[in-house]
Amino acid sequence: MSATTLSAEQLARAARLLEDAERTRVPCKQFSLEHHGMTIADAYAVQSAWMQLKHEAGRRVIGHKIGLTSKAMQRAVKIDEPDFGTLLDDMLYRDGAVILAERFLQLKVEAELAFVLEKPLSGPNCNLFDVLDATAYITPALEILDARIQRIDPETGRSRTVLDTISDNAANAAVVLGGRAFKPNLLDADLRRIGAIVSRNGEVEETGLAAGVLNHPAYGVAWLANRLHTHGVTLQPGEVVLAGSFIRPIDVVKGDTIVADYGEFGSVSCHFG
Repeated sequence: MSATTLSAEQLARAARLLEDAERTRVPCKQFSLEHHGMTIADAYAVQSAWMQLKHEAGRRVIGHKIGLTSKAMQRAVKIDEPDFGTLLDDMLYRDGAVILAERFLQLKVEAELAFVLEKPLSGPNCNLFDVLDATAYITPALEILDARIQRIDPETGRSRTVLDTISDNAANAAVVLGGRAFKPNLLDADLRRIGAIVSRNGEVEETGLAAGVLNHPAYGVAWLANRLHTHGVTLQPGEVVLAGSFIRPIDVVKGDTIVADYGEFGSVSCHFG
C-alpha cells in the first residue's frame, strides 16, 4: 500500500469532520481543496480513520461496497480502477423498509447485486470462479448514497474529486437487501445478463444490465478481494459485498418510493419517509 502524505493528526481531524457532518447533516468542505497534495492513499486513510471512529462507537463491519465500476464513471473522475467503502451494521435495511430521509444529507440511490459470502475470500490472485465458489447467495440490492462532503464548493464552484468521495466512505450510507436469494450457478443464469428496471414513484428512471459492472459483477468482488489484500484485509463468511451499480444514481427526497425490478431474480424496494 502506498504511503500517505497526511499526518495522523490530519487524518483524525478529517474523520471527526465527516462524523460531525453526518451527525449535524451539514456537509464539510472538500478535503482535496484543503490538502492540495492529497493522494488516493490519503483518501483511503481518511476513510479508515472514520470507520475506526465508528468502530469505537460500537458499530460493526458487515461487508463492503464497490463503486466506480463503469469505464465512463472512471473517466469522469480521472481514475483507472473502482473504489470501495465499508458497510456497517446500522446501514442495513430489509426489503420494503421505510427509511427516514432526515437521517441523510444529499440522497441518491443505485441498483446492484449483493453477494453474501459463505467462505473467506482473499487476494492476491482471486478470480471470478473463486468468488462464485465462496458465495452463499446473491440478491438484488439498493445502495443509498450520501455526501458528507460538499459536492460543490460554494466559494469556488469547484466539484469534489474522487479523493473526497473515497474519503467519504466511497459515498456509501446504507443498503437495502432484496427478499429473494439465488445461487451463483453459471449453468442456471448468466449473471452478466441480469437486468433491473428501476422506478421512482411508479415512473421508470433507469434500466441496466449487470454486465455494466466490469463485464461481470463477480469481477468486481474479485477486484475488491485483491485490492483489500494490499490492506491486509480478507473478506469474511457472512459479509455482504455490493458488487457495483449498473445504473446512474437516482436523486431521491422524502416521500419517494424506489422499486428495482430484476424480473425472475426478484425485486427490492424502499420508501423514504
